[in-house]
Formats: sequence, C-alpha cells, structure tokens
Amino acid sequence: MNLVANNIWSTQIVLDGQASQRFKFDTATNWAVNYGDSNGDGILNQNGSDIFTNLVGTYRVQVNDATLAYTLTPVTTSVSSSNVSSSTSSIKSSVSSSLVLSSTSSSVSSIHSSGANSSATSSIAGIVNGDFRKETIYFLLTARFYDGDASNNYYNRDRYKAGDPHWRGDFKGLIQKLDYIKDLGFTAIWVTPPVENRSGLDYHGYHAYDFYKVDPRLESPDASYKNFIDAAHSKGLKVIQDVVINHSSQYGLRNAVWIDHLPIKYYVPAGGVQGNIVNGPYLGNLGDYKSTFRDDNDNPVAPQWFKERHTSDSAGITPLVDPKTGVTVPKAGYDANRFFGIDATSLDPNWYHLDGFMSGGDWESPLALQRKHMAGDTIDLATGRQNVKDYLNGAMKMYLDMGVDAIRLDTVKHIERNELLSYVNTWKAHKPGLFVFGENLVKGTGFGSEIANDNASAVIRPWWYTRTTSNPADPRAGGDSGFSVLDFSVFSTFRDNVTRGNFGGIGGVMAMDWVYGDATQLVTFFQNHDVGPDNDFKYRYGGEMGNAAMVYNLLWTNRGIPTLYYGEEIMFQGGLPQDIAGNSDTIDQTGRAYFGPHLDNLATTQSHPLYQHIKRLNQIRSAIPALQKAPSTQVSEWGAGMSFVRDLSSEGSYVVVGLASSSSQSITVNGVKNGTYRDAVTGTSINVTNGTISFSVASYSAGIYVLNGIGKIGTNGTFLR
Repeated sequence: MNLVANNIWSTQIVLDGQASQRFKFDTATNWAVNYGDSNGDGILNQNGSDIFTNLVGTYRVQVNDATLAYTLTPVTTSVSSSNVSSSTSSIKSSVSSSLVLSSTSSSVSSIHSSGANSSATSSIAGIVNGDFRKETIYFLLTARFYDGDASNNYYNRDRYKAGDPHWRGDFKGLIQKLDYIKDLGFTAIWVTPPVENRSGLDYHGYHAYDFYKVDPRLESPDASYKNFIDAAHSKGLKVIQDVVINHSSQYGLRNAVWIDHLPIKYYVPAGGVQGNIVNGPYLGNLGDYKSTFRDDNDNPVAPQWFKERHTSDSAGITPLVDPKTGVTVPKAGYDANRFFGIDATSLDPNWYHLDGFMSGGDWESPLALQRKHMAGDTIDLATGRQNVKDYLNGAMKMYLDMGVDAIRLDTVKHIERNELLSYVNTWKAHKPGLFVFGENLVKGTGFGSEIANDNASAVIRPWWYTRTTSNPADPRAGGDSGFSVLDFSVFSTFRDNVTRGNFGGIGGVMAMDWVYGDATQLVTFFQNHDVGPDNDFKYRYGGEMGNAAMVYNLLWTNRGIPTLYYGEEIMFQGGLPQDIAGNSDTIDQTGRAYFGPHLDNLATTQSHPLYQHIKRLNQIRSAIPALQKAPSTQVSEWGAGMSFVRDLSSEGSYVVVGLASSSSQSITVNGVKNGTYRDAVTGTSINVTNGTISFSVASYSAGIYVLNGIGKIGTNGTFLR
C-alpha cells in the first residue's frame, strides 16, 4: 500500500464476489504480523479475523495507521451493494492469491485476499510479476554506494587514490541501506552488472570475465547477490540487473575463450627496473596484488605457457619469451599492448568479431557499430553465433531463476536489432512477464535520417529496437517489439531547457512518441553514470536546485518510468564529470564517487529539499494509476510551463497535469472530462462542467488534478506546495 496522506494508506483491489471471498492485511509478507476485523466494526485488530465480502468490482482500500480504521470505496461500478462483514468462522479456500504492494513504511505492506475459485498470482521470492510501469527506479553503482564489508575492498591498478578503493560498496552494504531507498519511495533498484570482471578499471561491472560468477569483490559470506535479491524482495523492492552481451573484457571469458596477452607482472615501463613499481598496494609490479602469484588471469583455456606463469614467479623476474615476437620479458619499455591490450586480428572468430576498433565516423555507421570493438577492454562478442548465445542465455537464465525481476541491457545499438531481440525473447520465454529495457545512447533526439533531421539511420536509433517494422521510414509498419529503451530523446533537450529554467522543446519531442512501440514504457531520466544534461552531455547537474525540482516534476508526471541516479536526491557531486575526464582524474573527482558518508549522516541527507521532493513525487505517482500507465496527450508547452492529460479511463483514472518553471503559471486545459477534480499537491477541488479546467501552479511546482481524486497527497515541501 502507498502513503497518500498523513497516516492514510491506500491501494486498489479487484473483488470477484466468489464464495468465501475474504481479505486481511499482512505487514510482514509472511503473516507474522497481520490485521483483520474480529468485531465487524470497520476497525482493524492484530491477528483479527478474515474480512468476508461478496462485493464485486474494483475498490479503493484505505487504512488509517493511527486509528486502524479501514474503508472500501468503489472505483468502478459494483454489481452488489452488500456490506463488508467479518466472521470468526473458518472457511477454507482451494487457492489463495496475494498482491504485494509497495510502501514507504512497514505500517501496512500488503493485502491478501482469497476465494474458492480465485487464480493464483505468480511470484518470485515475494515479488509479484506485473506491469513494470507502476515502478520507479533507483539506479546505483554497487561498488560505489555503501561499504558493508571492508574485507572485500579492492584497488584497481588504474586511477589509484589512497583511501578510496574502487571496489568499496558491496551487497552487504546495499542490504543495510535498502530502507534508505525504500524511504525515498522507490520500488525497484537497478544495479550495475554483478558478474565477475577483469580490467585495469572494472569497478563498474561492464568488463565481464565470467558471466556465471558474481564478482567476489561484491559479496560477503553472509551477503551474496542472492541474499541481496531476497532482502530487496522482503521489503517489496524489485531488482533490475544491468547486463552486457555486446562485449567481454580483454581477458576473454573464463572456461570459454582466452585472449592472447602476456602476464601483467612482467610489464616494466620505459626507463624502469623490474621490482621498482609503487602504485598503492601494487608493489614491485602491476600484477594483481591479491593473487598469490600476482596474476588474476586464471582462465583454464589459456595455453600451457601462460598457466605455468599464473602459478609461479610472483616477482615477475624469471625470463619469459613472448611467443608472438620472440622478445624476452621483463624488458623495460616493451610493447605495453602485449600486456594490457589485444591483437584484434588474432581473436577467436568463434567468439569475437575480427573487424578492428571503432574510430571516426564508425559511431554513426551500423555495420561498424555492430562489428567493431569500442575500446581495448570491451571486446566485441560474435553475438550471432549459437555458442555465444548459449553461453550468454545460460547465464541470464541463472540470474532470472535467482530472482532478478527485470533487465537493463547495455550498448543496444552495437547489436543488430533482430539479433538482440532473439536474446530478449529467449529471456522473456524463460520468465514470462519480464520487463527488459536498454541503453541506446544518442546525443540528440535520435529519430533517424529516414524520418527526421539526423546524421544516421534509424536502424541504430532507440525507437527502432522497440518496433518490429522492416522499414526505418515507417515505424507503424511493425508492432511493439516488447523491448523498451531509455528515453534519450527527451533527455537530449534538457541541456537547452530545464537546466536553464524552461520547458522549451519538450512538447515537440513528445509529439514523436508515436514512433515507439509503447512510449508509456520508456525509462526516463535526468542523468546517469554516462551522461549529464549539459553541452558536452558529460557532467552531473550542478545548477539551480529549483530547475532540478522542475525536471523531476516532469519525469514523475509524464509518460514513462522515472529513474533516479544515486545521489541526485542531494545534488551529489554536482558539476563534476560523470566519469573520469582527464588523464590524472580519480573517481572520487567524478559523479561515480563513493556515497557512503551521506548514508552515514541520514539526518542531513534525508532533510535535503530534493530528497523530500522526490519522496513526495513517489508518493503521488504510486497513488495514481494514470501517472503510471497512461500516455501523455493534449500536450501544450510554452517555455515557462507545460500541461498534458494522462487518461487511463479504462482503469478509472484520469489526470490533468500542469507544470511551472521559475514563475507561477495560470493554466487552462480544454477538452477534459467533466467532474470533480482534486489536486494531489494542494488539495484544491475544482468542479468542471464545460470541459475546461483552469488552475494556478506555484513556481517550480505542479498541479496534478485527479478526476474524483482523494485530494492532497503528502506534505508541502520547498517546491511542491
């Protein structure tokens, strides 16, 4: 259930009127603490009797957690006027169904109902598969969020900073801070790829070495990835796993394919002497400091000469002849690429593409994008080959069986659409109802040269992957592919509008929503680990706080599923680059800095105006189905303000939204349904009889007028008021 006003919790349930239909409230999702109504007086009591009813239809259930009074109000027409009654008699039902709902407190977390012929709802570890548009997403880099176990901390060899291990946060720390995310009101957590990685800078998880193993630098004996998933589910939170199928690390894939290079412990820089390297814990050489023999490439399919050095010569001083060139190492100044890079022409074609590295215009060329390596530590997998598919799909099925609820797919445009969809459809067949969305990064609206002013074809643009059409000039020639994407189109406007205090241009981009398979499933965002809303698409937002509030007002009321990147709620690292930008940057100087100190000082963090702002937006969105699932229509945008309608009449939910920038706005919307509207922000009530609604919105605030709404949700803050 969701907190919709002071002490008031609300949700909707569907009643079918079958024999023995009853419900009660479960606050622990395991019946340890539950509430029924033993006296039939509309007041809940702990461990009370089931509440029996023969009502039929959709009803809004509300509970006052101070008085324990509960009410049922019809949302759609009921065919029965029977009253709810309670009974102490025991009536057995053959099947029980449960609906697990989100909340920002443990006061009331779910309603359980049962009927003699009701059908069971499928669930994984307490989380019911359902419409993912109901969710809001908190995105974090696991290794940079919160450190619960210092024993698994690890310094990468690149960008060393004393006191700030790259691998610092872990699942134990994340489990400890689930209540923080839940208090903010989020219902889903997107974590960076948990699979084991290898590279000189792999803390982020995008350089996979073993898809079948969770990176031990994230786990603890009492806090595995599975433990985290289960802990999230126990709190009503879903888990989104970030997945990369486009590439592996330059180490190859453990047990599958090896990529030729020399052991790193034999590298000596020009002018250096073996044994003299001092790079934090990397003393003597740059071989892995936590491995007994200073080598972390334990791939069983490596050649024998390499495996022998993996288990010997930790100092890297025993001469080794490079089988590729005949040169003996260690040797000062010897080709660094033989230690840290790859030879793109000698890769195993059964696993990798052999087309070289990306450069220049390749970034707008479909063939180059989908067959070349992005960098020396992202080696392009031959994703069309069956052995590669079997390897990747086998791993993904393992994580889905572990309880993962949704997938975010990285580097989408680097894989041909139909090939990518074959993976997605395999996962969805394994776990019906799975929500999968992806990152197709474009620094512009990105609709493709066939239908808009663009410098590349639509076949590498976001909308293309959400459709099945074979004609890039005609999106409607094919249906919804069942795959969604991050909304880079609206995001691309932010550098020129909301960050400067206006909405200019957003309406024009939203007018193109028709190109997507389903624009209501787009995953929306203001910034993330790769991009920010600035001229270089590079920096965390560091401007006026009111402008940030204005963006969140838009994202939480517009179509799509809103996502927040960790720390946005306090403008964390505002103005700094999202990733390392200079040759000497360390990650504490970026948007990927460690967040722990702010989680250790919750009083300050949770009192931040944006924290409270986002928390209330989550309360509002969770209580209004139209804000979750309806398209945005009747869009009007005039720079200083915006308005649009969210019409989900099929589920009895209809909303008129008005947004204001730095100045208050008087807003009029024509062609709306008649009836009584109540503003979820101010509680103002307006009766519409002529199809026109007019209202005022304070600066940096929103008007969220809900037809037959319950009124004000949450409490006033700095911006929503």
